Amino acid sequence: MTDQTAPEHSGGGRRSGGRAGRAALRAAHVIERVPYLTRTMPPFEILSEEALSTIEYTADTVLEEVGIEVRDYPEALPMFAQAGAIVDGTRVRFPRGMCREIVSTNAPSSYTQHGRNPLHNVVIGGNNTVFAPNYGSPFVHDLDKGRRYATLADFQNFVKLAYSSPWLHHSGGTVCEPVDVPVSKRHLDMVYSHLKYSDKPFMGSVTAGSRAQDSVDLARIGFGGDLQDRTVMTSLINASSPLVWDGTMLAAAQVYAENNQACIITPFILAGAMAPSTSAGVAVQTLAEALAGMAFTQIVRPGAPVVFGSFASSMSMQTGAPTFGTPEPALVLYTVAALARRLGVPFRSGGSLTASKLPDAQAAYESANTLQPTVLGGVNFVLHAAGWLEGGLAIGYEKFILDCDQLGMMHTFVRGLDTSDNGLALDALRENTPGNHFLGTAHTLANFETAFYRSDTADNSSFEQWTEEGGLDAAQRANAIWKRRLAEYEAPALDSAIDEALLEYVARRKNELPDEFA
Repeated sequence: MTDQTAPEHSGGGRRSGGRAGRAALRAAHVIERVPYLTRTMPPFEILSEEALSTIEYTADTVLEEVGIEVRDYPEALPMFAQAGAIVDGTRVRFPRGMCREIVSTNAPSSYTQHGRNPLHNVVIGGNNTVFAPNYGSPFVHDLDKGRRYATLADFQNFVKLAYSSPWLHHSGGTVCEPVDVPVSKRHLDMVYSHLKYSDKPFMGSVTAGSRAQDSVDLARIGFGGDLQDRTVMTSLINASSPLVWDGTMLAAAQVYAENNQACIITPFILAGAMAPSTSAGVAVQTLAEALAGMAFTQIVRPGAPVVFGSFASSMSMQTGAPTFGTPEPALVLYTVAALARRLGVPFRSGGSLTASKLPDAQAAYESANTLQPTVLGGVNFVLHAAGWLEGGLAIGYEKFILDCDQLGMMHTFVRGLDTSDNGLALDALRENTPGNHFLGTAHTLANFETAFYRSDTADNSSFEQWTEEGGLDAAQRANAIWKRRLAEYEAPALDSAIDEALLEYVARRKNELPDEFA
């Protein structure tokens, strides 16, 4: 047990019998776990068919006239040429409609990603939404120790917290960078940790083709020695915007596609720096880059699962710093989500994004301004759904807990309005005398357990009761929750022979690889 799994902090408040009783009631509340969200409401649309067609036409013009630069991966050039592209040195130009035809003809509209536990299988696409935690942060933050470099112990803690949360459907990938392990070897520890400490679906390494292959090999062992052509990883492949695909990402994408593992093809764009400053221009460039990347996966293996990804943020034109929770990225999200639906592939975007350094009011409203368009826009795979701080440079323990609570609310929201007999409550309205409250009616008694979402972190008590219990703010309450959850964590079952084989693979590969920290 690490020092992060210390006993729950009381926060300095006086623990009364009433407080203990309320805590027991919250603990006894049964949460209905679902493997993923199924939205009942249509996605929010902001553009006409004509406007979407114009964006598609413009993106095809970019692919045809400007093209995509392929860097440090000459193996991809003849593959693109054989599929019909025009290759000039390292520049690849695509005849109008070529990429769209390849993707729409071959890529599946949805797919199942299997977890070690079949109860945690997720279906990515259609009306479904899958929440996955933060990705890629080199720093961690908590109220006790502040901001510091992430370690493997932190990585394992967040895998455990994601596994324990009923609101996260996916274990994620590089939930934080364990900088105490060499870059050349840390992918082995990360994939092993996902397989060991969780049985939810997870993401593989993409920082080299060989590391992607290690991820496939470890997954094969973890799933009993044979993937049986199942998709068990959905991994992040980022474009080097603007209009560049590099050898690191293409090599990883090729490995995953060849093995029928899913790729999230995502342009990572800060508008005004890595793309035009206009939202429509960002959408055009995002579509062009993603079409080229998705087409590559289908050239490698027609029918390999692929996700159209978009990560677009605005920036301060005064300082150059990325900004989050602003209107422009929401407009891009709604637009590109519609483009993905027209293309017929699953879509990734969104999350709980903020530039704040702390789990404070800025973090709350910026994250809410990102999460709500994510759900309303119909995003299928949501990376960075919990924990993101400081523009992605840090993952916060308290922020993780607070974000998960908001994800729980989204589980209720996407079910929409219940217009069944019970939902309409006509019998209750008939039976209750006008002017009297409904607290003791049969309808209320039958529904009170599930009538409203119950927050894990919000305090709705009186000022006097809140003061008596320590006067804690939301972050302080979340601090106690993550410590308690780590203390109560129980690992999912993993066959001892499989565990031994995984450890042997990790040890062998570490011996073969040099220690590289950069």
